[in-house]
Amino acid sequence: QLQAFGGGLVQAGGSLRLSCADSRRTFSNNAVGWFRQAPGKEREFVASISWNGGSTALSDPVKGRFTISRDRAKYMVYLQMNSLKPDDTAIYYCARGRSSGVTTGTDGYNLWGQGTLVTVSS
Repeated sequence: QLQAFGGGLVQAGGSLRLSCADSRRTFSNNAVGWFRQAPGKEREFVASISWNGGSTALSDPVKGRFTISRDRAKYMVYLQMNSLKPDDTAIYYCARGRSSGVTTGTDGYNLWGQGTLVTVSS
């Protein structure tokens, strides 16, 4: 099971750090990604990190503001979100990749967490 947590309400310009916990230790050799889904919109890619953290990918809307990292020893993946904007408001999901390399499509992931809500007020 993957558990995403750390969401909350923050003012525009603020920061949050999301965490993804792998309670069953299933993603040591897999990429991990973050996606988000705003009300009425499709789920979209946010960030991905390779199995060893050596490669990362970020979507254009979050580049320069968000950072993805992982602690393999703790089976944790993090999404540091800075300079938050109201458009970042969404439910954020973490997911385990089917392979070890970064990937941006939802079909590249086969295990999803339950999501954590991020609300950015203007």
